[in-house]
Amino acid sequence: MFTERTSVGLDVHARSVAAAAIDGVTGELFQTRLTPSHEHILSWVRDLPGPVAVAYEAGPTGFGLYRALVGAGIRCEVVAPSKLQRPAGDRVKTDAKDAVHLARLLRLDEVVSVSVPSVDQEAARDLVRAREDCRGDLMRARHRLSKLLLRQGIVFSGGQAWTGAHHTWLVHEAQPQLLHRPTRLAFDADHEAVLATLARRDRLDRSIEAMAADSEFTAVVHRLGCLRGVSTLTGFGLAVEIGDWHRFTGNSIGSFVGLVPSEHSSGASRSQGPITKAGNTHARRLLVEAAWHHRSRYTIGKTMRDRWEAAPAPARARGDAGNRRLHERWVRFLARDKRGTVANVAIARELAGWCWSLAVMED
Repeated sequence: MFTERTSVGLDVHARSVAAAAIDGVTGELFQTRLTPSHEHILSWVRDLPGPVAVAYEAGPTGFGLYRALVGAGIRCEVVAPSKLQRPAGDRVKTDAKDAVHLARLLRLDEVVSVSVPSVDQEAARDLVRAREDCRGDLMRARHRLSKLLLRQGIVFSGGQAWTGAHHTWLVHEAQPQLLHRPTRLAFDADHEAVLATLARRDRLDRSIEAMAADSEFTAVVHRLGCLRGVSTLTGFGLAVEIGDWHRFTGNSIGSFVGLVPSEHSSGASRSQGPITKAGNTHARRLLVEAAWHHRSRYTIGKTMRDRWEAAPAPARARGDAGNRRLHERWVRFLARDKRGTVANVAIARELAGWCWSLAVMED
C-alpha cells in the first residue's frame, strides 16, 4: 500500500530526465526537466514534500540512479516496462506524459518492479553477456568464411566443421584453391576474424570459470552442475541472470524465462499458442540448449562424476532424479512422434524447475 506523501515518476534518458511529482495531500503536480546527474535529481527530489517514493522504467541507463536514491533513504522502484498499464486510446506519447503516468501508477501501487541486482551480480552478468555476444560474433564470422568458400565451390568434406582438422584444411587446402587475389584477401580477413574471436571467447571462458570457482555463486553453480547439460559456463550464466531464485517457485520459473505457452481464452474457448519468449532471453537459450543433452541415453560418465564431487549429497541425489525424469520425458515424446523442437522446449521448461529446486536447496 502506498504510504508516502509524494509520488515521483522519472522518464530517464541518456542526456535528459523528465520528472513529475504528485503531492497526495494537496493534489499539486510538479513537473520539470533535469539532467541525468544523480546529484541534480536527488536535490530536486529532496525539495519535494516528504516522504517521497520514486519510480522509473528499467532501461539501458542501468541501476545507478536506483542505488543513489536508496542510498539517500528514498524508496525507489525500477519498473518493468512490459508490465506498465497504458490507456488503449492514448495516441500522444511524450516524456513529460510518461513521467506523470509513472507517478500516478506508483501512487496507485500499480507498478511491477524488477529485481535489482547487486553490484557484484551486475558485474558478473556483464562478463557472462560479453561471452554471449562473443558467441554470436563467432557464429557470424564462421558463416561469412564458410559462405565465401561455398561461393567458390569449395566445401569441406573431412568430418565435423570447425575442428582442428577443419582449420588445417582451411590453411593448406582451401586457401590455395582461391585463384584471385581480392578473394584471397577477403578470405584472410574472414579467417583472421574467426581466429581472433575464438581466442577472445577462450579468454572469457577462462575468466568465467575462475569466477565460478570463487564467488558468491559458486555453491549454486556446483548444485546446478548435477544436471546433464549444465556445465560450469551454463550454471554460472543461469546463476547470475536469475539472481535470487527464491523469488520463484518450480511452476513460476518457467514463466519468467518465457518457456510457457501463450494463451488467449474467452468464455468456453481456450486457445494456446507458441511460447511467450518473455523474460530473460539468455537464461532461456541456456535452458533450451541444455535440454537437448537429455535426449540421449542417461549414463553417469566421468564428466558427471567430477561435477558431482563438488556438490553436496542431497544435490547429487536430486540431480540424478532430475536426469532420469527428463530422459524419460524425452522417451515418451519420441514414442508419440512429437516434433523434436517442440519436445525440447517442454523439456527445457521442466529443466528450469529442476534447476530452481537445486538452486534453493540449502548446503
